[in-house]
Amino acid sequence: MAAIRAELGDDAIIVSTQRASDGNGVRITAALEGDLVEDDIHTALHGTHRTPVGEAVREALEFHGAPARLTELLVNLAAVTPARDAIGACASALDQVFRFAPMPQTAAPRPILLVGPPGTGKTIAVAKLAARARLSGRAVGVITADSVRAGAQEQLAAFTRILEIDLKKARGPDGLATLVPNMQQQFGVIFIDSPGLNPFSQDDMDYLRALISAVPMDAALVLNAGTDPMEAMEIAEAFAEVGATRILATRLDMARRLGGILAAAEAGSLAFGDVSINPHVANGLCPITPLSLARLILPLEEESAIGVSSAGGAYPDDDDTPYSEAL
Repeated sequence: MAAIRAELGDDAIIVSTQRASDGNGVRITAALEGDLVEDDIHTALHGTHRTPVGEAVREALEFHGAPARLTELLVNLAAVTPARDAIGACASALDQVFRFAPMPQTAAPRPILLVGPPGTGKTIAVAKLAARARLSGRAVGVITADSVRAGAQEQLAAFTRILEIDLKKARGPDGLATLVPNMQQQFGVIFIDSPGLNPFSQDDMDYLRALISAVPMDAALVLNAGTDPMEAMEIAEAFAEVGATRILATRLDMARRLGGILAAAEAGSLAFGDVSINPHVANGLCPITPLSLARLILPLEEESAIGVSSAGGAYPDDDDTPYSEAL
């Protein structure tokens, strides 16, 4: 705060804080309490000034079940953006609230550990990440640290054999501490599968903390799109507490409401990585950006004269347009 006031003056306030993508330090957004943007936000909060763009973003976020506080923040930011269309305004707001850090495709200085509750698709996500790197012609290493779920190693091994990757097995933190340094000499990028863990179990979270601390690594939370927003917030907070810095959303092709992953990213200060858009291993992952996320949130209808799509009837029951088209 002292550094901010030295830069902006005594009227400076902290608007938001976010954990850095590498887990070291934070990013702080500050503003002057009396500036024009804050005045506009204050006006919007009190309902005295509503814009068509802001209302289109609000209606879409409410459909997706985003938490009320997050919805208000995004709507207020969208309402004061220079963008004239709802998708552009929403993208601008998302870019100010969230961080976007795509999963590495060719090289990474630290291994990527995928973590999350049981059943979120961590193992298949590791296979997709490895396939993408392998198809790019890169040397990729894969480790499974999941010795809990029956068949977990066999499932991942079935994919790594096809990719001609030698799957390594690690038993707990000590196994990782032994394997990873040697593999880093051979591979440009390493992906690690982990057992599904209960975010509300202290023993499970202590075990995960030990895994993440075994060697320097980046941890990404794998979470199903369509998860209840309140549950998603608590899950994200628990995994962020032990070191997760990204979120990888799975089953996007089977979810109509994305409030859960928005809530999770905001609650855990997690950067958006990639999203899983279909069950195919070879091309099942796609990086997410503010613009592509905005296209997923807002209705895919013809724009009106002012460039704002009408949210009414935007998500009909018989609409089977895949989210991958929006990406």
